[in-house]
Amino acid sequence: MTEIFTGNFTQQEPIPQDGIDAAMAVLQHGRLHRYNEAEGEVAETAQLELEYAEMMGAKYCLAVASGGYALATSLRAVGVKPGDKVLTNAFTLAPVPGAIASVGAVPLFVGVTEGLVIDLDDLAAKADQADVLMLSHMRGHIVDMDALMAIADANGLIVIEDCAHTMGAKWGDTWSGRHGVIGCYSCQTYKHVNSGEGGLLVCDDDEIMARCVMLSGSYMIYEKHKAGPPAEAYEDLRYYTPNVSGRMDNLRAAILRPQLRNLMAQCQAWNDRYAVVDQGLADTPGLTRIDRPAQEHFVASSHQFLLLDWDDAAIEDVVARCKTRGVELKWFGAPTPVAFTSRYDSWRYAPSDPMPASDRILRGVMDMRLPLTFSLDDCAMIARIIKEEVTAVGNQR
Repeated sequence: MTEIFTGNFTQQEPIPQDGIDAAMAVLQHGRLHRYNEAEGEVAETAQLELEYAEMMGAKYCLAVASGGYALATSLRAVGVKPGDKVLTNAFTLAPVPGAIASVGAVPLFVGVTEGLVIDLDDLAAKADQADVLMLSHMRGHIVDMDALMAIADANGLIVIEDCAHTMGAKWGDTWSGRHGVIGCYSCQTYKHVNSGEGGLLVCDDDEIMARCVMLSGSYMIYEKHKAGPPAEAYEDLRYYTPNVSGRMDNLRAAILRPQLRNLMAQCQAWNDRYAVVDQGLADTPGLTRIDRPAQEHFVASSHQFLLLDWDDAAIEDVVARCKTRGVELKWFGAPTPVAFTSRYDSWRYAPSDPMPASDRILRGVMDMRLPLTFSLDDCAMIARIIKEEVTAVGNQR
């Protein structure tokens, strides 16, 4: 009997009850704006920043409207100006080159390896062409950060980490986002904590963080940022830093704080699901699984594999056959992007030279969400369906 999966690949688990209760309290008192506090009160947003800074071992944390806003704010705060080149991954999601373009800068794309991480040889070759690297840990894949930081340090590169897919992950003993000058995180629905939209950034540098706070729209009320730098850090720059408003509100912060307390348990639950899928796909002819090094303590809220050197028609057949059986695969190598863009040549506002070695890999990238609403048995069925359909199409090639 042919198995059909009936789960929903975009259905997230409910907000925890303590998050709902905290959100109701904010709605009942009406103080949604982060700077609107009752006497003696510390707003939910300020408390979230304190808690995340402590969790990450960071001096400072800022809560903002989205992960993409955190990226653009970081670029402005480290001094990126219109016309500057910014290095970034050829394999990433649209908000990353979008953040670079939003400040008038120009993305300079760096290749991807079969491990779906930035190509360090290509980075080393291009490192003298820019002052900033916006490093995307795309789909939760973390490059050898010791080797990357050695390249960055040797070339004076400022590293901003896009950790939209690596909240709760580590390279070795270091949290993702804590190697570079700034780490940026997303709280959008399909990330590791869910407030619909939202973002966080962490930093240890007084001046850079003061710029971030001012850019986010502090209205000179920066003393309410309990996880921000001291008042003297703002003395000069407060008169020259524009307000590019993008604050997080207390309602979203209230929803997020309980989720942060449960983050590591959620991370383990994602990895349990990933392991079932990944083992289920072992020994599938024509399918390449992604090698994950021992130092990469990842959080796998999605799963990727490669159909290397398959022609377009065969990949389209796999996607269609899996969809017929209820399994939704995204093909990042499709000639025309649909509902997502994750290839450097999709962004025509950012001209680039072809990268044949990376193009070969990007053509074969298959991607699938793993929401926590799926059981381990669900994940085993999904793997069986993919394996059967990849094998069937592969036998016809």
